[in-house]
Amino acid sequence: MQITSNEISVEVNGQSYTLPAGSTLGDALKVSRAPYIAGTAVGIIKKAAEKRTEEITEYAIKTPIGELKIELKDPDSSSGKLWAEHYKEYEGKNIHWASPEALAFGPFEADIKPLHEAGSFEAFDVVFGAGGFDPNNTHLILSRKRHVAEYGTPEDGVFATVVTGRNLIFRLSREDSILSIEPIIEWEQLAEKTCTTDLSTILEDEDSVFTYFEVELSRNSPKGAEHFYALTREGTLSVDVTTSSFISDDTLREESVPYENFEPRKEGAISVRTVGYGTGRTYLSREERPSSLVHSIVGQVTKGIELIKLAEKGQKLSVESLPPQIVLLGHSFEEVEPVLSAIGVELVKEGYRGENAVIVKQDPPTTLEILGGAKVTAYGVPREKLIKVELYPEEAPKSVDFFRHSLELKTKPVGKLPVYMIYDNTYLFKTKKEAVKYKEVLPENTPAGRVLAGEIGITNQAAKRMGTIGVRLTDDDLFGPTGEKFSSTNIIGRIIDPEKLIGIEEGDAIYVSEVVRRKTDEQETGNPDN
Repeated sequence: MQITSNEISVEVNGQSYTLPAGSTLGDALKVSRAPYIAGTAVGIIKKAAEKRTEEITEYAIKTPIGELKIELKDPDSSSGKLWAEHYKEYEGKNIHWASPEALAFGPFEADIKPLHEAGSFEAFDVVFGAGGFDPNNTHLILSRKRHVAEYGTPEDGVFATVVTGRNLIFRLSREDSILSIEPIIEWEQLAEKTCTTDLSTILEDEDSVFTYFEVELSRNSPKGAEHFYALTREGTLSVDVTTSSFISDDTLREESVPYENFEPRKEGAISVRTVGYGTGRTYLSREERPSSLVHSIVGQVTKGIELIKLAEKGQKLSVESLPPQIVLLGHSFEEVEPVLSAIGVELVKEGYRGENAVIVKQDPPTTLEILGGAKVTAYGVPREKLIKVELYPEEAPKSVDFFRHSLELKTKPVGKLPVYMIYDNTYLFKTKKEAVKYKEVLPENTPAGRVLAGEIGITNQAAKRMGTIGVRLTDDDLFGPTGEKFSSTNIIGRIIDPEKLIGIEEGDAIYVSEVVRRKTDEQETGNPDN
């Protein structure tokens, strides 16, 4: 299609569109109907410059067992220039010899002057070497470990270093060869780029726009994948940390995840830290890094890696996950049965199965396990046992975090809360999941004057029963929902339908789901007037 002077050509997520000159980012989103969630950041890469003035210093070498990258130490050295001018000629070269110290691809002709002396080499050094000191018998040599050898290297010696894929050097054998060599061109060398939430941004001809990224979750990591589903349940990922090699979302820090999948952290790899500082943090790799015993690989970015590389700290990104998550909790059997049938998954019903049944438990618990077995067992209870709560994270952030963590509401839409004591319209609950050991419950949002019926309180660490959760069905001017004095009580939210507690007995369990908080002008801090 021919573009006129009054039009511009723009790519949105890889698809080309023709727009009137002066069109904005918002115009492009409307025309393309691209996946996008309001408020998330959109990446824009400007037209590439015609001339590249920056030197290329990194190259990707593809082999039958994977890809490694080398970085030139001095592009202006004679060996550096030789590589830059002739690297394509080394494609197809086999491993001619391999030893515990090094391996060599070749031979080939090269304009080098070999030295008749031994050289000292470190692990992962890259050099040219002339077999028999004959330039017509030159090899590309990769050092496996520190050693001294006489390879017939030129005077400038080591010209590059293997920076990623180092484990491949130890696995390559005489049967392997160089499949391809490609320069790695940094965006800074090619284009202007930005990541913005401003939809009024004016676009120019040949701009490339990226509105979302797509993730394929690993069937080797069903629990880790569920962690990622929980993290992105609103269709967005928060950019809490940015470095040159990764971005991370810290929303589910301290939520434990088992180690399931040991794989290289390729560009676009999604991993979750499973032990140590930052447990539960989710990482998205901007560049290749070695495998790690504390980072379990849960998925891979399959589209929109550009957005990952452009993202800035504090932004949110739109994300789509494949396969889509299977969420039964909080739904009726009638709602989920046709959906499961359409994807070939058998539904087994257990527990209460009346017309007002709601699902509060599923087995297996993860999407990938359900799909793998093509079967899921769902457990129902009467809907009266599902209690909706509105929480106050702004007024009591630590206490709300404790509550969500204890009931697993940070990773599931429905949590279980056992009743352990009832007296005088007061209901006390003790969570099954131990959280007091590593979750502080410092005093915050303590009531003043009156606690309203239906408000949820947690005993803070000013009292012995720290971590106890309570609700009263009547207002009280003296004691909080857990029966403690006001100074020992943190107000964390309210039950939307407290009348559902009537008839509950000690030893029973209620099920809790969180609803979005309704802001009102009359709402007072921690004590909304209902």
